[in-house]
Amino acid sequence: MAEVGACEVWFYHLERTGLDQALPELLEKTLQRGWKAIVRTPVADRIDHLDGWLWRYRDDSFLPHAPASEPEAARQPILLTSDMENLNGADALFLIDGAEPGDLSGYQRCVVVFDGADEDQLRAARAQWTSVKARGLPMSYWKQQARGWEKQA
Repeated sequence: MAEVGACEVWFYHLERTGLDQALPELLEKTLQRGWKAIVRTPVADRIDHLDGWLWRYRDDSFLPHAPASEPEAARQPILLTSDMENLNGADALFLIDGAEPGDLSGYQRCVVVFDGADEDQLRAARAQWTSVKARGLPMSYWKQQARGWEKQA
């Protein structure tokens, strides 16, 4: 049984769009809740890419963010990092590119986003699913369908 107030872990299986399309939508929903977010990746180039992309992914909007290396990182609503620290006091942790969750205490939700066409990401997500289940954390699995995200488990 999961402990009260334990971090929920949600797995998002990308099948219809790539990360560049799906991540901004998920981050917007996070900010709408009044939450801060961390996007963690082990790939330094991905941080650079997302830093530019989140400013221009849509003509009428942007997502306020910064890489963790910036001087005011702790004040950012969305922080892009490969570090394990929760520098901005985020409520939501987004794991991409097979990033490890580490200590989830302090987070309300951990979102594992993985590409269904990438065997390495599928393998990492399966291992994380097994690990989260063994820790007894509340979890769910969402699959990208034609009409949007559908909860599968």
